Amino acid sequence: MIKEYLEIGEIVGTHGVRGEMRLNPWCDTPDFVSKFKTLYYDGNGSCAAQIRSARPHGNIVLLTIDGIDSVEKAQKMRGKVLYMKRSDAKLPKGSYFIAELIGCTVYDADSPERIYGTLTDVSPTGANDVWHIKAENGREYLIPAIPDVCVETNVADNRIVIRPLKGIFDDED
Repeated sequence: MIKEYLEIGEIVGTHGVRGEMRLNPWCDTPDFVSKFKTLYYDGNGSCAAQIRSARPHGNIVLLTIDGIDSVEKAQKMRGKVLYMKRSDAKLPKGSYFIAELIGCTVYDADSPERIYGTLTDVSPTGANDVWHIKAENGREYLIPAIPDVCVETNVADNRIVIRPLKGIFDDED
């Protein structure tokens, strides 16, 4: 399901004495976060945070937000989750966010009436992501998110179509 506001990271601490904060990004790279001029304090976009500066620093982002100009104010932000507006992200066609994949129903490419289950998690492995699919019986299956397996991903329709590798599901030869 396409969501308009997505979690982008959590403020985990302060940096210096002038209100700069350390954000643990929940995205591919800290560079991605650095491109936003506005983030949000909530998941419905009702409370905007104007970003004065954001820069990668190792695997985190150092950022300053309008109105947060002291270490004391920044410390009060610790633990706060920030959100991004999906339309502010410039994604290539066919790209999607993990948060939009979770909850999608997974179908068989060769037998469209067959449902394998629901995508519940995504694990990055380096070479490719691994999708966690929970079947109706409660069993979890791990599917490599590679072009040979993933036939169609349509987050707008909450639908993923796969052609699993042999042996992943019990009833296959």
